[in-house]
Amino acid sequence: MSPGAALEREVAEESGWMVKAGPLLDGAPWIYEPIPDRRVLIVTCGCTVLSPDRVPALSHEHKEIGLFNRQEVDGLAMPEGYKQSIAACYDHPGR
Repeated sequence: MSPGAALEREVAEESGWMVKAGPLLDGAPWIYEPIPDRRVLIVTCGCTVLSPDRVPALSHEHKEIGLFNRQEVDGLAMPEGYKQSIAACYDHPGR
């Protein structure tokens, strides 16, 4: 399975959304350390939502889910790397 196909499958499993994986975004990959001595490689790419009328579902793997516009992202409690990835998605040519 290709990385893009794996991403599409994971998004569908975790949110119920169907997406088409796009290109890697500027700033990817990066390392996230959620707890001391536990490192996670984060690779981000843009996606096109193919089922925009479907409300995304909260999976058992997450605490909450939401949809936010670009201006709201800086105020969210999340690692800076994720915020930079979101900004890169908005700034990507063709968006």
